[in-house]
Amino acid sequence: MTQRVAIVGSGIGGIRTAQALRSFGYAGELTIVGQERERPYDKPPLSKHFLAGRHDTEAVSLLTHQEAADAGISLRLGVSAEHIVPNEKCLVLSDGKTLPYDICVVATGASARPSAWNKLAGVHVLRSMADSQALRAQLRQKREVAVIGGGFIGSEVAATARSLGLLVTVIDPLPLPMERTLGARVARLVADLHRRNGVTTLFGTGVDSIEHSGPQLNLRLSSGATLTTDTVVLGIGATPNDSWLSNSGLTVRDGLICDEYCRAEGRDDVFGVGDITRWYSPRRAGHVRVEHWTNAVEQARCVAHNIVFPGQLTTYEGIEYVWTDQYDWKIQVAGQPAHDSGATEAAVGDFDGPRPRGAVLYGDSTGALCGAVTVNWPRAIVLCRQALSARAPYQETLKAVTGARR
Repeated sequence: MTQRVAIVGSGIGGIRTAQALRSFGYAGELTIVGQERERPYDKPPLSKHFLAGRHDTEAVSLLTHQEAADAGISLRLGVSAEHIVPNEKCLVLSDGKTLPYDICVVATGASARPSAWNKLAGVHVLRSMADSQALRAQLRQKREVAVIGGGFIGSEVAATARSLGLLVTVIDPLPLPMERTLGARVARLVADLHRRNGVTTLFGTGVDSIEHSGPQLNLRLSSGATLTTDTVVLGIGATPNDSWLSNSGLTVRDGLICDEYCRAEGRDDVFGVGDITRWYSPRRAGHVRVEHWTNAVEQARCVAHNIVFPGQLTTYEGIEYVWTDQYDWKIQVAGQPAHDSGATEAAVGDFDGPRPRGAVLYGDSTGALCGAVTVNWPRAIVLCRQALSARAPYQETLKAVTGARR
């Protein structure tokens, strides 16, 4: 059995890989290299409870130093992997040291998408604990915040800022927030939810420039208008942290290219986990990359299995699942909701009132369920996730979800 596993990345993908390796019986050396000095932590609360100050670092911890020691996991935090040399089976670290391995797991995640405004004072992104702490300090001192991007993180930050009493404006070039993911019906509900909670929404509007005006920031909008605010949060997407893999000989193309077993293309000793991984999906007949918490967790377990049992390789076929908590609503998405005109679509439940409870199901051209979006209905998303895993027929799932209302 492999005697040395090095995991690059101390986020959810890296930590869950290490824990799964031990649960599968791996007894060799196990080292996690993490760029951040903080002990490993969970990221979903950073835009919600942690940002609001309702969770502390203990509440978001993924692995304490004592838990790591008890599991025989070596944590090398505050140091990054600068290069990987696959033919020599070693990592070159930022502290000048090298780390030899028999198997390397790449789990370096993603970073906020670069923009011309990232380094302006008063402009924030939200990907790390340090980002969340810096933004939290600003929200405590300021009165107004503009959120550029109405996606999952942007919408959650807006909801959190409103809960703290700030005046919030959300700006997004799309006519409806998250419409590509949620579909028009649910996206309209989300837009109305923010408005009812006092958020000013400027959808269908872009930002041309951001400039300082004394202690405040002026945003020039695509409409020609100017918005003045105290703080700006950018929620305009992310890019995989794959630049350190350049010149390694590994195939990198908007992420680390992997096969259906999550092994780096052409290698059996390098694996990918989480946001950085673009793996081959037999179900989709192509390579995909997914930036979801659940994907990283499930992929980590698959990779750990394939490392410990190389003679019993398991294909990774994760079913997409993501959720967002905004105000007192929980919106959940499973599979690949098809919002084009050729998809079969049906709504079940009640979408009226201040707190709707409903689901929108989507069927593909073969008659199978391909995706679902639910609003405040946990039972429905459980049924849909089970149906997606079993590749159940759309009509059969629709009947089951409809029956769950009774």
